[in-house]
Amino acid sequence: MQFEPPGHLKPFIRHYIFLENSEKNTKDVRLFTDGSTGLILSGDMKLYSRISDTRMPLSFFYGALSSYKDFYSQGEFFLIAVIFQPYFLNILLKASARESRDQIISVEDVFQYQLLPFQESLFNKISPISVINELNIFFSDFLHKKTDSDYKLIIAVQQYILTNNGRISSKELEKFSGYSERQLERKFENNMGLSPKKYSNIIRLHYFLSLINKAAGDQNMTGLSYHAGYADQSHLIREFKNNVGLTPKQYLKTENKMAVNFIEL
Repeated sequence: MQFEPPGHLKPFIRHYIFLENSEKNTKDVRLFTDGSTGLILSGDMKLYSRISDTRMPLSFFYGALSSYKDFYSQGEFFLIAVIFQPYFLNILLKASARESRDQIISVEDVFQYQLLPFQESLFNKISPISVINELNIFFSDFLHKKTDSDYKLIIAVQQYILTNNGRISSKELEKFSGYSERQLERKFENNMGLSPKKYSNIIRLHYFLSLINKAAGDQNMTGLSYHAGYADQSHLIREFKNNVGLTPKQYLKTENKMAVNFIEL
């Protein structure tokens, strides 16, 4: 279930997602890159890294992902995912986004007790709408502080990339921003954790995802890949597997898409 933030928070928060699982069996899940950063809030979720078998914190931030991460959950969960605009995590952590790229950061390590009431509300299965309303107040209070002037530039370039569905060359970005490719790359990686080229590739991939999801069972992969700006289908499949870990056809066959970039395997 997806919820929109109030207007004044939309430049910083894309949306909230509420997920509930009442089954007690083990689920394999994958979070793959969509260019965003975010916060996972839960009260009693048993989530483990598939690679290391280590248990994830009950609540955690995740930085911009270069690819995908695999987890498995045991038992029931009741959680809220806060999907940030990529640069918002940098504002919250007050550190370069390069440092949080591909990282899982425990909420307790950053905010200590400030987010504990939200975990307790989720543990007690309080209405997700009530929890989200309180989160809106929390983030609004936080944003009363001054942010770096670079954000106006970052937001403008990000919107330019989104408007063009990721089909943007380095030269076009230089002309639009007034900065050299290297200058813009440094600013993007510091604020968003990704280079403009990597972010553009992710946005183009998700534009292709939107096309195949709309086409449902009637896909012409070659035509849709060309429409999304891929020179050939082999390029698309290689990019898709690098970022999602699946081919486009395998993704389409995935039954439980809890969010566009969060799927059950």
